[in-house]
Amino acid sequence: MSADETEPTMTGHNAAGEDSDHSPARAPVRARGPIRENEAVTSATRQPETPAPTVPPRLIATDLDGTLLRDDQSVSVRTVAALAAAEEAGIEVFFVTGRPARWMDVVSEHVHGHGLAICGNGAAVVDLHGGPGAHRFVKVRELARENALDAVRLLRAAAPGTVYAVEQTYGFHQEPEYPKLHMEIPDTLEPAEKLLAPDGVAAAEPVLKILAYHPEIDPDAFLATARIAVGGRATITRSSPSALLEISGPGVSKASTLALCCAERGISHEEVVAFGDMPNDVEMLTWAGRSYAMGNAHPDVIAAASGRTVANNEDGVAVVIEQLLMEHQQS
Repeated sequence: MSADETEPTMTGHNAAGEDSDHSPARAPVRARGPIRENEAVTSATRQPETPAPTVPPRLIATDLDGTLLRDDQSVSVRTVAALAAAEEAGIEVFFVTGRPARWMDVVSEHVHGHGLAICGNGAAVVDLHGGPGAHRFVKVRELARENALDAVRLLRAAAPGTVYAVEQTYGFHQEPEYPKLHMEIPDTLEPAEKLLAPDGVAAAEPVLKILAYHPEIDPDAFLATARIAVGGRATITRSSPSALLEISGPGVSKASTLALCCAERGISHEEVVAFGDMPNDVEMLTWAGRSYAMGNAHPDVIAAASGRTVANNEDGVAVVIEQLLMEHQQS
């Protein structure tokens, strides 16, 4: 799930953008009513559904909100221990989130080794070693302004009443009608067309992603409508329980940026284990050699993953990591 789309204090998700290496989008499933990201669908005593072991894992890629983090935004003692044990065993850990870099303080104390995180649904790779407020952008996959303006225009026509916010490397801007979904105060209140203009207030920094909100449409229906309307001009996904979409550059996704980071390390997709809970995780879970939907996951995520674990509040990521380390020791 993501984290620019919801407030840091909510069970929520994000905002940010990328380049190419596009994974085909899975057709969205009709919602069975509002989906709560952290709705429990497995019991605390049930063991994860584990894919048949293949090659030993070299990298763990985990979403944050609704996945690694509990509903109160904390990282449990058990999860902290599991992450540290994985790193000690030589397995790299990547946090892969929809959150913007400035919202990564929640896990900055738990960064080991390389210290890198993939933010904004793949729009940025960030070095968190500097600690809160001192992160460094290693890679930026921006959304071209021409594509952003096309997306705004086309989605306004397809879904009248849509309002927008613009996420940049450091700045956050929104339209006056955009609701208070985030705790932070926007840098600017202006129509998206002005914000994205070549001479607009947001011209100094790359655009990572656009957030599009609709007050009435079903979230999954809104996503399907947007993907049809915008086509290949952008990558569109969602991670919030509300009708809040995240629009990134063509081909930009958690999966494509993770694939780039793995290629740089000589790690194949078969050597990756991934965890997620919302539609913005689908491509990553499909790409990874082993993948786990959380017990609280969206139906599309359950369909995409090769395995299933217990819910985020039950430390589902830690449960699987512990099993992986047992396999690792026995091999």
